[in-house]
Amino acid sequence: MDDENAVMEPSLEDLARERSERCNPGFPWRLVGLIALCVAVGGLGSAATMPEIKGWYTGLNKPSFNPPNWVFGPMWSTLYVLMGCTASDAWADRSARRTFFIILLVNALWSLLFFGLHQPGLALIDILAYLILLALWIRQLWPQHRGYALLQLPHLLWVSFATVLNASIWWLNK
Repeated sequence: MDDENAVMEPSLEDLARERSERCNPGFPWRLVGLIALCVAVGGLGSAATMPEIKGWYTGLNKPSFNPPNWVFGPMWSTLYVLMGCTASDAWADRSARRTFFIILLVNALWSLLFFGLHQPGLALIDILAYLILLALWIRQLWPQHRGYALLQLPHLLWVSFATVLNASIWWLNK
């Protein structure tokens, strides 16, 4: 075969560079954007939550292990930053990226169900789905993004605690 007519196959290095450029355009901007997205989702949840803290929520029976209200804001803010960092690092992993966006949707829905609609039972179903999705996301991240998967362990612990808290509030007020 004549060299001029031969079709050049891309090398593995060329394919890797192309994939990196496609998946990593402006890395810092993606990181900042994903953190901002996570914090914005938290802001939407907060919009449903804040008006109810001194009203409906105050009147609920709560378990003895219910933390003070001021704990939730800093905790969730930290978790949202860790989520954005993790999502940015794993951006090239399509399935982990998809799970991340579903987690954000389920997260936003919880505040609407619990605080906006005053439905702790429906919120409990939602947070159980959240817990399962979060465990799935960590599993998806583990093979190639172990450090970031480990960053989600506090998130998993907090959502596990929040699930028990949600279940307790539902049980005490049904």
